[in-house]
Amino acid sequence: MTDHLLEIDGVSKGFPGVQALSGVHLQLDAGEVHALVGENGAGKSTLMKILAGIYQEDSGTIRVNGRPVHIDSPRTAQNLGISIIHQELSLMPDLTIAENIYIGRERRRGLGFFMDDRDLNRRAGALFDQLGISLDPRTKAGDLLVAQQQVVEIAKAMSFDARILIMDEPTAALTDSETETLFGLIRDLRQHHTGIIYISHRLEELTAISDRITVLRDGSYIDTLATPDTDLRHVIALMVGREIKGETRPAVPRETRPTALEVTGLSTKSLLKDVSFDLREGEILGFAGLMGAGRTEVARAICGADRPDHGDITVHGQPVKIKSPSDAARLGIGYLSEDRKRFGLMLDQDVGFNISISSIPSYTNAVGLVRDNQVRQTARHHVESLKVKTPSIAQQTTNLSGGNQQKVVIAKWLARDCDILIFDEPTRGIDVGAKEEIYDLLTTLADQGKSIIMISSELPEILRLSHRIVVMCEGRVTGVLDNADADQEILMDYATRAGAHGGMTV
Repeated sequence: MTDHLLEIDGVSKGFPGVQALSGVHLQLDAGEVHALVGENGAGKSTLMKILAGIYQEDSGTIRVNGRPVHIDSPRTAQNLGISIIHQELSLMPDLTIAENIYIGRERRRGLGFFMDDRDLNRRAGALFDQLGISLDPRTKAGDLLVAQQQVVEIAKAMSFDARILIMDEPTAALTDSETETLFGLIRDLRQHHTGIIYISHRLEELTAISDRITVLRDGSYIDTLATPDTDLRHVIALMVGREIKGETRPAVPRETRPTALEVTGLSTKSLLKDVSFDLREGEILGFAGLMGAGRTEVARAICGADRPDHGDITVHGQPVKIKSPSDAARLGIGYLSEDRKRFGLMLDQDVGFNISISSIPSYTNAVGLVRDNQVRQTARHHVESLKVKTPSIAQQTTNLSGGNQQKVVIAKWLARDCDILIFDEPTRGIDVGAKEEIYDLLTTLADQGKSIIMISSELPEILRLSHRIVVMCEGRVTGVLDNADADQEILMDYATRAGAHGGMTV
């Protein structure tokens, strides 16, 4: 019997107060793409850090090519042919591609005082030829697209003669076409007998790229499935321990509700062209379109982050001028950015601070001192009502899962008493179980009378939640549809037409 390239047998790992892994199993064969899935907190990252030598297991056995190993450092992992590509790319922007790949392994000339750039570029070029990569090794890493940076990270891993490659959310920031390019490179790596552990929240990718799927839940091994014989809904059920609700659609459009927000003729010199729409009280208005269509630019213009050149905005029937996000907040408009870690949260601060930061004037007394008890009471109320999973409001926000971080951002704007909420990619980077919680939360907020704009690149998400759908292409609104009149093909039709779509009124 041929030995597996990698075997993980009964591996466990605990931290103070937390059992991160309990008896986990996984096998990887040469030339295989083995998907590893589970909700945030399932133990995927802990297991990968053990393989990368960052953590050491408490018990269990790891074998590489049939031989038991103890991976006590990242250098040991490299020597065993194990490389990991993290979701957060780590290239140094001021160095060239070749310098990034071989940093610390450069050959020297001139008595060792000078780096041999010609040799670096030659080695990188030979590596690219082997992997079928078309990049100039002399290009600065800072000039690369995200997808190209991802390719360089893979090349860097393979430069260590990696036989086992771990890819953590490799397509999180890629477009569909860039994802296909990455998949092509992965297929080439399989031909070189490289084994790949592939971690992704985008379960639909697994059918396209993986051979087997291993499911973890709450730190425990659940099952390993052959991808061709597997229904993704079954995978989801194994991940969350329950059946996920079907693809229901919202109730009929709420045309009888008062208008909460009206945008007319919004334009910018760079992209937006005469964007007009209205948002009703208690409505979820979906915004669909391809990347670069202008959806985020519309949101940023409404909330005052960017200044449009033309256009009018009316809030609850009153014309307004929004020159800054603080103006928008005073008018009851909250914007939840697609990059919550950069623009929505202070990760090094605690949960209570993040929830209250936008509402501090409401908690100060006549002499400007903050009423701490009121701040804590409000934060606890929103943590409980939104079911944020945190030990306390004193927990550092960076320690929360992606879904719970998103809930903290929502809590921040609810604490500010915003009744118009703009969600930009609300479930990006969030596991399937947490997605369901966010879906339920958005629906509940709308039922409570909040008016919601939801920008999403996932058409099933748009169709599931939106009462009406605004479709954009190249900075223009190409159609506004009732949910009952829309499906994925129709939305893609509108999203690929640069001119106004025949007969649709706004």
